[in-house]
Amino acid sequence: MSVPLLLTLLAGGATFIGAVLGVIGQKPSNRVLAFSLGFAAGIMLLISLMEMLPAALHTEGMSPVLGYGMFVLGLVGYFALDRSLPHAHPQDLMDGTLKAPNLRRTALLLTLGISLHNFPEGIATFVTASSNLELGMGIALAVALHNIPEGLAVAGPVYAATGSKRKAIVWAGISGLAEIFGGVLAWLILGTMISPIVMASIMAAVAGIMVALSVDELMPLAKEIDPHNNPSYGVLCGMAVMGLSLTLLQTSGIG
Repeated sequence: MSVPLLLTLLAGGATFIGAVLGVIGQKPSNRVLAFSLGFAAGIMLLISLMEMLPAALHTEGMSPVLGYGMFVLGLVGYFALDRSLPHAHPQDLMDGTLKAPNLRRTALLLTLGISLHNFPEGIATFVTASSNLELGMGIALAVALHNIPEGLAVAGPVYAATGSKRKAIVWAGISGLAEIFGGVLAWLILGTMISPIVMASIMAAVAGIMVALSVDELMPLAKEIDPHNNPSYGVLCGMAVMGLSLTLLQTSGIG
């Protein structure tokens, strides 16, 4: 098994950690969940704008029009997908504000929505790690961090609606498997058609997806979960840690 595919599996598998937390009773505090979402957004923003997009634009044979065009396509594609998905707020599910009769339907809708969101994240993790393993590890970490509260958000209401821990973990795991499926699909397809220009184009589009995900999903959700604290603290910490790690890798000659 390739290392990029293994990173995708680990990132998607983090959903199960949240699922277990959702059924054992004691969930992490909203402050910790919100900080982890902001931290993940910071990692994604820095890698997307400071590493992935510049690397794509500087690929030999890549024109700026194609590079920036693919970046914008990633942005627009994310928002088009996001607007077409059923929406349920994880915070409403986790804090128990939804009534029991609505829990099952809402949890299923949330599972569907998160699964469709996770699919391109699996592709993003695999593509990034295939081009640059260190950046791929950073993306995998960010994805894993925000998959934990997603797994928690799905497992909690399913457990409340069915009383079955097994079903709660299975339904939460489905959303994580969608991410793994995205990585496997990318592995199967890109393994036969990969070229520097194709990889650079996909990286530029993935950078757009990651920026949109961070700004439209992770940061607002962090604020919704913990309205009394600024999610920017987590974002700045994520950027600082990722920037420092990349600097250390580059100065040591590894990156």
